[in-house]
Amino acid sequence: MRIVFAGTPQVAVPALDALLKSRHEVVAVVTRPDAPSGRGKRLAASPVAERATDQGLEVLKPQRPRDEDFLARLRELAPDCCPVVAYGALLPQVALDIPAHGWVNLHFSVLPRWRGAAPVQHAVLAGDPETGATTFEIVAALDAGPVYADFAEPIGPEDTAGHLLDRLSQRGAGLLVETLDAIAAGARPHPQPEAGITLAPKISVDDARISWDQPAETIDRLIRGCAPAPGAWTTFRGERFKISPAVLGGETPEGTVLSPGALLVSKRTVLVGTGTRPLTLGVVQAPGKKPMAAADWARGTAFSPTDALGT
Repeated sequence: MRIVFAGTPQVAVPALDALLKSRHEVVAVVTRPDAPSGRGKRLAASPVAERATDQGLEVLKPQRPRDEDFLARLRELAPDCCPVVAYGALLPQVALDIPAHGWVNLHFSVLPRWRGAAPVQHAVLAGDPETGATTFEIVAALDAGPVYADFAEPIGPEDTAGHLLDRLSQRGAGLLVETLDAIAAGARPHPQPEAGITLAPKISVDDARISWDQPAETIDRLIRGCAPAPGAWTTFRGERFKISPAVLGGETPEGTVLSPGALLVSKRTVLVGTGTRPLTLGVVQAPGKKPMAAADWARGTAFSPTDALGT
């Protein structure tokens, strides 16, 4: 089939690579416009745009997918199908109607659980034992289209959203190619179940703030679910203080009870109190500093008896 691929971030690149190696013909790529990046905030092409350019593909960067110039060019390209991975913009019906076999999305959950922009993060936050990926036909309603195929992927106790998304993007690339092969052979999708729908809106910076009076397991899931972005955070001496994945538990002197947010610093570890048991901090980022091991941060900090996180 002739296909036009739509995607933007790095997580979409494995799917583009897999499609380029498949028997389908990638005639163009659609991605989001160049965006400010880095400290200098210079405009930079998306990872998908960079890979497509390296492969000599035509790259379309509409400000909005309903722009007439974009729609006219898409009609000229006459794709049989448009596979999508994390494109990042809503597609109008007029665009959905152009390819004969529609737009097929690779979504990183087993639908109908976790419809929305952040399915992997929400799966970790909720403590789900597994997640997965689904290919489905895009319709006007959010992630509600009929399903072609899916697979399940276990979530390990140390998985961050980033680690999990990396695995899903690799396995999902193969699933997307298999789905296009099936469509070319005449496969039709089946409706999603009506039961079990949950929503996964984008995780905001405010959502990523740690409340130390929560149970340790809840905080652990928040830290892992927000890694690498937007990054879980708290405050230390009134300034924002980022925390990367921690370890549940830690040794405390007999009779010592850490209140929520209280710190216990030793030569090799930094423990923080929660609503239940302590957490051992892994990597932290103090204001104006680079990420570093918590023990290294502690060695360079003069603590007072009242210092705590979240105050």
